[in-house]
Amino acid sequence: MRLLIDAQLSGRRIARPLLLDGHDVLALSDRPDLDGLADPGVLALAVAEDRILVTRNSRDFSPLLREWAEAGRAHAGCVLIWTFRGSDYGPIIEGLRRLLAERPEQSAWRDLTIAL
Repeated sequence: MRLLIDAQLSGRRIARPLLLDGHDVLALSDRPDLDGLADPGVLALAVAEDRILVTRNSRDFSPLLREWAEAGRAHAGCVLIWTFRGSDYGPIIEGLRRLLAERPEQSAWRDLTIAL
């Protein structure tokens, strides 16, 4: 699966385990050239690279995804991380693994937004 991990999630702690599972993962925190990319740019990058966006920034991405839907713009899928406590990344990894196993085809994520 092709994934884009938003900047406020750790590339090392989130992306690395998913890479080891065989997924194609791009973590914004690992790409200094993408530092400071605004939310619409992050979503556009995910679309351009056909990647499911994984973000903790639900407050900003929920309305942005709604705007895209109302404008008829497609996206490659999005997982909004609602629960996150301190440095405990285990539940996020396990939740993502479960979601990816439930929908193992990239096309099944098209225009889908899931809260985790």
